[in-house]
Amino acid sequence: MPSVTPSPRRSATRERVLTAASEVFAEKGFGGASVEDICERAGFSRGAFYSNFASKDELVLGLSRQHAEATVARIRTAASRPDSTPDDVIRDVFAALSDDARRNDRWLVLTTEFTLHAIRNRGARRAWVSRQREIRSALVEVVDEAVASRGLTLPMPTEVFVRAAMALANGSATQRLVEPGALEQGELERTVLPVLLAGGGGHGHGTGA
Repeated sequence: MPSVTPSPRRSATRERVLTAASEVFAEKGFGGASVEDICERAGFSRGAFYSNFASKDELVLGLSRQHAEATVARIRTAASRPDSTPDDVIRDVFAALSDDARRNDRWLVLTTEFTLHAIRNRGARRAWVSRQREIRSALVEVVDEAVASRGLTLPMPTEVFVRAAMALANGSATQRLVEPGALEQGELERTVLPVLLAGGGGHGHGTGA
């Protein structure tokens, strides 16, 4: 059955609920925020909420989609610069991931909380795994496009590079939150990036995911 495009009014309602959820999750955490809290912040009834989202889990998945689309857009924009070198393209991937984490610490906290929830809840785990795969697939696609347009091949499979980039960006952001001042912004990225690229000087192996 073909998908039905939401009406402008329904799309606006969803966006308003997602915005409210982002704010309430930041204030109370995933576990502490209730559907009632989110409805009150959005100015909607529970009926309006449940006509758009089945649960708080779906809210996080919706926010995750927004977050991933914004990250991919930043990488595409950075990689499209005509004066960028192959190494610049790879650095742009790290910059887009780590910059987003720095500007949105509350998103890192929310996804950490939701990951713990997903580990304990089979249904949430399946949905979260599926979403993470979608995010990685989108990032692999944009990285492959960026490096291929400049005749670059990564020294590892693209999906491995994307996983490493995501893990490094998230881990670095987590350490800065837990131990402020222990790391300069971008310190781990600047240290580890040359090591990742040294596997073939950025030109050694295929980009297949």
